[in-house]
Amino acid sequence: MNIKLNPIAPVVGGKRVVLIDDSIVRGTTCRRIVRQLRLAGAKEIHMRVSAPTFVAPCYYGTDIDSADNLIANHRSVEEIARTIGADSLGFLTLEHVKQLTGLDTGFCTACFGGGYPTSVTMADRKNRFEEKIHK
Repeated sequence: MNIKLNPIAPVVGGKRVVLIDDSIVRGTTCRRIVRQLRLAGAKEIHMRVSAPTFVAPCYYGTDIDSADNLIANHRSVEEIARTIGADSLGFLTLEHVKQLTGLDTGFCTACFGGGYPTSVTMADRKNRFEEKIHK
């Protein structure tokens, strides 16, 4: 991680940093980035996310197989900010996504609220192919 994302201390040292990301799923990556920015001397770190909070598993493509792994599933935005170490945190709301697209339907929002467009059973879990076959 330090090779791919390495803050330049003279650039961020003593400054207020706004970190923008497309989503926060588990929180592990942004927690490391915030920690690296702090170590580089950032005075404040404010994170903004261009997606709503992920609160439900995705069975259609995003690698989310369990709500237990989602940082936003059982935490408020303020709790997530504390968990990742940011001074503030903001997400785009689902209502704003609908306003931006001009559509109220026609795209999947299941991982943002749990409203799946098709029925989902335990057999549809993503890790079903990783389990041993019992005979």
